[in-house]
Amino acid sequence: MIVVAGEALIDLVTSPQGPSLDGQLPALLPRRGGGPYNTAVALGRLGSPTAFCSRVSTDSFGEALLNGLRSGGVDTSLVQRGAEPTTLAVADISPDGSAGYGFYADGTADRLFTLPPELPAAVRALSLGTCSLVLEPGASAYESLLRREAARGVFTALDPNVRPGLIPDPDAYRARFRSWLPHVALLKLSEEDALWLAGRDAAADGGPCSDAGGEAARAGTDSGRSAVLAAAREWLAAGPAAIVLTHGGAGLTVLTRDGRELTVPGERVAVVDTIGAGDTVNAALLHRLDAHDALSYAALAALGDRDWEDILRFAARAAAITCSRAGAEPPYATELAA
Repeated sequence: MIVVAGEALIDLVTSPQGPSLDGQLPALLPRRGGGPYNTAVALGRLGSPTAFCSRVSTDSFGEALLNGLRSGGVDTSLVQRGAEPTTLAVADISPDGSAGYGFYADGTADRLFTLPPELPAAVRALSLGTCSLVLEPGASAYESLLRREAARGVFTALDPNVRPGLIPDPDAYRARFRSWLPHVALLKLSEEDALWLAGRDAAADGGPCSDAGGEAARAGTDSGRSAVLAAAREWLAAGPAAIVLTHGGAGLTVLTRDGRELTVPGERVAVVDTIGAGDTVNAALLHRLDAHDALSYAALAALGDRDWEDILRFAARAAAITCSRAGAEPPYATELAA
């Protein structure tokens, strides 16, 4: 079983029909979301035995979130409940389909997550990331979960999925991120996130961070790419067996601890929006790694180039399908098989 730990929230997405009838305010469509939540749903749809570990509100949004997990075949027995409201994220969709976010997270249920008992023996992997590792007091509980489960040999995957607008002290967060690396087997992040974590994207501080679309413009220069690769090599030396970098529509790259670098192109698709694309990559990587029997640090480090090409192409294909439809709607296994 794969456990995904982190926030579940409601994305309020601008309606494709544009402003409301009075012409003053855009119509907003509520959609289930949150990086870890989307990852869990995507894993369930791909057919991986998956459980979600979080704290979810007892309000109507919380019930809708749990129903979405159950309909995707995700185990909810590790979900804590609370009477506090559900976190809201307002998603601003750009003309190229990329998404920026503003969050309403004060006093919400997922922030009060507490460290659960040791995960069941059947758990083979733990995936974490996004807002849950920023917003206290829950962030410290998720961090403790990461360290504890890594210490007992559980495969760990981390997607920081940086939201600078939620981070009051960027340098402190960057230091905290580096402290997690000795406990991480697989690190996945976008080029834009890598630049920000390396301290090279100061313009992003204090503003929402897009899921994918703008990262090529920021990181695609020679200097940006050099900065990303230099930072990734430093992070690899700190612990992970591999780092997967996403380049928006341009594809994915894996960097391994033994010095290899392999890139696969993205799949061309008419982009509706990029909501959930990175989360789909998380799920697809874990699902395909499991198919290669590589959900252990040693097995991950031993993967060959042909293995990685298969894994990355699978992830690119899955993300392209998500980008081809509105909201975080990851593909089912049958769609990828077709």
